[in-house]
Amino acid sequence: MRKHLKILLLLFPFLTQAQHPVAVETVLKKAGTNRAELEKALEYSNKTGDPLKLKAMQFLIANMDIHSSSDYYWEDAAGQKIEYNELSYSNTEEAKKALTAIQEKNPELKAKPIIYQDIKTITGDYLIQNLERAFTSWKASTIKTTSFIDFCEYILPYRVSTEQIQDWRSIYHEKFKWIDEKIHSKGFKSALYYLKGDYDTWFTTTWEEARKEPLPRLGASQLLFRKEGPCPDIADLGVFTMRSQGIPATVNVIPYWATATGGHFMNTVFGDTMQAYNCDFGSKDFGENLKREPAKVLRLTYSKQAETLASFEDPSHIPKGILQQQNYIDVTKDFWETTDVTCPLFPSITTSKVVYATTFNGLSWRPFWWGKVDKGQTIFNSICKETVLIPQYFSDGKLIPAGAPVVVKDKESKVLLPDLLHTRDLVIAEADKYLRFKIGVTYKLFYWDNGWKLIDTKRVDNQITSMLFTKVPENALLLLLSSDSKRLERPFIVDNEGNRTWF
Repeated sequence: MRKHLKILLLLFPFLTQAQHPVAVETVLKKAGTNRAELEKALEYSNKTGDPLKLKAMQFLIANMDIHSSSDYYWEDAAGQKIEYNELSYSNTEEAKKALTAIQEKNPELKAKPIIYQDIKTITGDYLIQNLERAFTSWKASTIKTTSFIDFCEYILPYRVSTEQIQDWRSIYHEKFKWIDEKIHSKGFKSALYYLKGDYDTWFTTTWEEARKEPLPRLGASQLLFRKEGPCPDIADLGVFTMRSQGIPATVNVIPYWATATGGHFMNTVFGDTMQAYNCDFGSKDFGENLKREPAKVLRLTYSKQAETLASFEDPSHIPKGILQQQNYIDVTKDFWETTDVTCPLFPSITTSKVVYATTFNGLSWRPFWWGKVDKGQTIFNSICKETVLIPQYFSDGKLIPAGAPVVVKDKESKVLLPDLLHTRDLVIAEADKYLRFKIGVTYKLFYWDNGWKLIDTKRVDNQITSMLFTKVPENALLLLLSSDSKRLERPFIVDNEGNRTWF
């Protein structure tokens, strides 16, 4: 009997249990005990008789293994989980009161971070419901030119980032169904301004406040419940809103600014023929253009992208941040004038074949892009002009300078190797919006040579508008640091005529 069964399976492979594309089967094997839930969703999609629904579900599952939820729960001093769900209360005030009461009973209450992998926890029923509602919105959308491929990438996904998985499509569809009428009556771009105005009436963008609990992103339901959050949250809000109406949308991540401190999150929404409209729903100035140079602009996808570093490098060998992800594409040149930058490297001190472009942000060099080591140099693609970077290796959790600072120019970039044999006097004058000397504050001038090296220290004892430093190396990247620093200082260079350029 077994012999006959083996012959049948060889002759008719469709009789085998694994009737899925290789990428899907690979994920199903990783799902362990949750495989049955994913297969339930696939079986349902197949039985609908709509081949696009089956392909859509295969798309979700084939890329599901890179997705997870960053969540937390409360536990007491004994490590026991305390049941609490803010969404079970009528409003945030009631939820806060309930949490305060729990904290009073448990003085040592603490938040316990936890990560849930989608392939291990998501249910078949949730995937089926998401599929049907996404298809309904796509077919009924006022945007009729969205292809199936773009639908899969920018409408179908049940999540945006690492937020909790929540049932959001029907709620958002009902709350924002007026957008369709605005598009018809006012035009697509104008409808985005109306949406911005709507958000401004009820959602507060908390730029500086950090959440008290370890929650990188709010879930879709939490966004409507809390009605506040920093720019990553309002960017997610924009995606949930648009996708609920069958309109393609995603988040663009600026991991770091190249000429300022911090980073940013914003949206791209796609109209007819996938025309991209860039918008920042959290900003006061609701324009499509950036006001300063980004280190990079990376557009989130749901699917894995073959050209990401994490597609071939172990994420544990990559600095923390978006470069550890596989689901983004580089769209920097859509936002700023860029160029490819060739950086000479020091003689290798590591076996690493990857080198990172780092930008100065918050008084530290932060990795934002990467290149391959090739014959003593590397090429970083699509870097914003008029910025400065340092190539660095990443080894044992630390960044190691791999080359000198490079100023990104229009045609030929400038390498900043400090000339210690040729120094000069340098007068640093106050500059509007950049520098004001304050009485009682000490200022230190540094130059970069595989680390910040001190040139001199000066204290302001009476009102001055300029400061003289001597023995400043030529062709050096400089940094003036004050004793009352708020970590906003920017590096700069000074040309032969004494003109100063801040980055």
